[in-house]
Amino acid sequence: MTILARMLILFAGHALCDYPGQGDFLSRGKNPFAALKGVPWYQCMFAHCVIHAGMVYWITGSLWMGLAELVIHFGVDFLKCRGNLTFNQDQFIHYGCKVLWAVL
Repeated sequence: MTILARMLILFAGHALCDYPGQGDFLSRGKNPFAALKGVPWYQCMFAHCVIHAGMVYWITGSLWMGLAELVIHFGVDFLKCRGNLTFNQDQFIHYGCKVLWAVL
């Protein structure tokens, strides 16, 4: 598979996981600064990031890239929830990671 083809599949996987695969519950529940009552934010954040990590692992076959995706995605989304990153910056970093995984 070419790098470009892998990148396209990773981009599609990201779009699926970050939009329909996340849904309103995880989107709101993962925010520690506006937590849903009775819902541990870290469980929602972890679930969201595991979905992304699983997609990266499934596409690349690399456990290490999947684990790196989990950690980086968690950090980036936490910073976005805290207000340190804009939505566009968040997406730029996520797609940048997909480019890196495609090249590696």
